[in-house]
Amino acid sequence: MKDSAKKFVNNVGLDPRLLGMIGALVVLWVVFDLWTGGRFLTPRNLFNISVQTSSVAIMATGMVFVIVTRNIDLSVGSMLGFIGMTVAALQVHVLPEYLGLGNGSIWLIAVVAAVLMGLVIGGIQGWVVGYLTVPAFIVTLGGLLIFRGAMWWVTQGQTVAPLDPTFKLLGGGADGTLGEKLSWGFGLFASFVAVAMILMSRRRKSNHGFVVKPAWAEGTLIAIAVGLTLGFVWALNSYEIAGGARERVAEQRGLVLTDTLSLNHGVAIPVVILLLVTVGMTFISKRTRFGRYVYATGGNPEAAELSGINTRMLTVKVFALMGALTGLSAVVASARLGSVDVGLGTLDELRVIAAAVIGGTALAGGFGTIYGAVIGAAIMQTLQSGMASVGVDAPLQNMVVGFVLVLAVYVDIVYRRKVGV
Repeated sequence: MKDSAKKFVNNVGLDPRLLGMIGALVVLWVVFDLWTGGRFLTPRNLFNISVQTSSVAIMATGMVFVIVTRNIDLSVGSMLGFIGMTVAALQVHVLPEYLGLGNGSIWLIAVVAAVLMGLVIGGIQGWVVGYLTVPAFIVTLGGLLIFRGAMWWVTQGQTVAPLDPTFKLLGGGADGTLGEKLSWGFGLFASFVAVAMILMSRRRKSNHGFVVKPAWAEGTLIAIAVGLTLGFVWALNSYEIAGGARERVAEQRGLVLTDTLSLNHGVAIPVVILLLVTVGMTFISKRTRFGRYVYATGGNPEAAELSGINTRMLTVKVFALMGALTGLSAVVASARLGSVDVGLGTLDELRVIAAAVIGGTALAGGFGTIYGAVIGAAIMQTLQSGMASVGVDAPLQNMVVGFVLVLAVYVDIVYRRKVGV
């Protein structure tokens, strides 16, 4: 039985570590659902978890590249808070004065400003690490302190609100979703992309003379990908909009509100952003020269430099990419809250690093996957949401998360020893 299962996994080409992470996530869902009497695995809770996961998961995809190159970035939480506060002040105090209150371009300028700020800040930190050879731990630890202090000085510690209404849609909520029809369209498109990628990979291997999986194995992979995608969309489409939001959403969608009208949330915009980032970062890691250089440098920096890779500039690019993703995450996090205070992003750096490590990224460098980091972020958020739903105190929640992090690293070390990686 065990050999048959192992043969099936090998034929389908599933990563055992990926299966382990998904299994752990499913176990957590089942345990918390039983613990809460069936209140955890509901469309409402799954919607909230998906939205809450997005901000950390977006940064975790960039942290994979940072850790793979044998570096670390402790500043992302403070950087997120600083960028979020600056962009909020830009929306509330600066842009309305020049463009007029409610101008349709305010949200777009804010988003672009957030990403560019992150890109520049990350690039500067990468330059200090790469060209001045200051250890990344020290540089980003300094950044953690600098940006947290700078965040306070932007508005003298005052909370900034309300943010631009269009900007707030990027944070999810009843308004910030695709709706039922667009969600199904998005699910079908995502399924099509998944199928196309699987078939293109098979064709590419066949054209180059590599061994390809059996047709039934490819069919199984396609069925799993399409089933999970459409099942996720179905679950979010089952979450009904209630209360005062019904009238507002009906008006936005051009519908006449009646007692029989069914309005459901669908896929939240932050989740769409996360999925786009995940696909883009996966493409960069597997299909671009930059991605290959990242993993080559992490595997053996000396050999990579001798082979002609400019490892110093590569470090600048990796940290700049991390900064840009942090800026995008700041948009999602601040938009979800609808306001920004000095607590935004607190301890997010630890959650991001934990998500990447739990997702299988090796702290020794050279290995890590984008999808693993996203699943790691989902595991982290599931733990926190689940413990909060059963009344576990916040200090104990942190203790459990810390224990899980250490356990995940230990399991990864044991696995690598066993397979000889």
